[in-house]
Amino acid sequence: MNAWEITKTVYSVSDFVLWQKTGTLELSPSFQRRPVWKPGAKSFLIDTIIRGLPIPIIFLRDRKAHLGSLKTLREVVDGQQRIRSLIAFIDPTALKDFRDTEQFTISRAHNRELAGKAFPMLPADIRQRILDYQFSVHVMPAGVDDREVLQIFARMNATGVKLNDQELRNAEFFGEFKTSIYELASEQLNRWRSWGIFTEYNIARMEEVELTSEFALLMCKGLSGKTQTAINAIYEEKDATFPDKAEAARRFRHVMDQLDERFGEDISSTPFASKTLFYSLFAAVYKLLFGNTLITTRGKLKSLRPNLVRRILRRGIAIQSENAPKNVLEAAARRTTHLSSRKALITYLTKK
Repeated sequence: MNAWEITKTVYSVSDFVLWQKTGTLELSPSFQRRPVWKPGAKSFLIDTIIRGLPIPIIFLRDRKAHLGSLKTLREVVDGQQRIRSLIAFIDPTALKDFRDTEQFTISRAHNRELAGKAFPMLPADIRQRILDYQFSVHVMPAGVDDREVLQIFARMNATGVKLNDQELRNAEFFGEFKTSIYELASEQLNRWRSWGIFTEYNIARMEEVELTSEFALLMCKGLSGKTQTAINAIYEEKDATFPDKAEAARRFRHVMDQLDERFGEDISSTPFASKTLFYSLFAAVYKLLFGNTLITTRGKLKSLRPNLVRRILRRGIAIQSENAPKNVLEAAARRTTHLSSRKALITYLTKK
């Protein structure tokens, strides 16, 4: 492969819209995937731009319209779905192959103030903010052929880490449930760290988001074993609407507050600092505070009594010193994500 001079620059959203209108932008070269983004992903993109947050680099390749032409075509090598979504939102008439199914507005899950609005309905300053937003762009020269483009991206991805299940969900879902879960998990960042539940690497890989998703599943459906199928299902079920979002958030925050007030940093020195056993601690406290009621019923907020805190701590120490019942020790040592193991642990922590 040759050593190509790749130009690093910035272009505004309005530049891409203008190029599309004047026929100097090629959105779908032969090696690009066809547009498949769902409305939620498109809404999330628009809200990200409105907030001025960074977006991954766009890759272009300069091409000549035809042999001997002075007209430069800018071919979107990577970022086609981002650019197409923006153009479809701002001026869909600029897309010759635009389909009605591509129409979308800003989702309430992403921006309450602008929910349901298309581009012409936005305040003038917001429209200008979108048009002025600048992408970081890498431009490949015309001499880079398709084979070399694919080789470049193979090299870029060669040292990548395979996406885990939660990272895959992050790329697929953009609706009410995901937005709520990510907000709740982020609010607890200092606690995840101080309790020793997650390392910085775990947090970077969104493992605290997956655990928060499990707590939401507990509140929505009741106690269950951990399966990626079940977590995926609740993301899909509540992607469009999450009517019990406020009650789920209220209960989750209350349990986390109670854990902080009653146990504090003691959690880090107990077996509950393991994320799998922390699930059992959360579920046990949740059961003591709310019983087995699901979030379809508004639960009364109660405080965890000191004697219950002492009991849970004693039993945590018993697990740690291997003085707990055999079935509990087996549940804590292996298969901690199985329903039977979770039941055994929660029963042990909550029984009188």
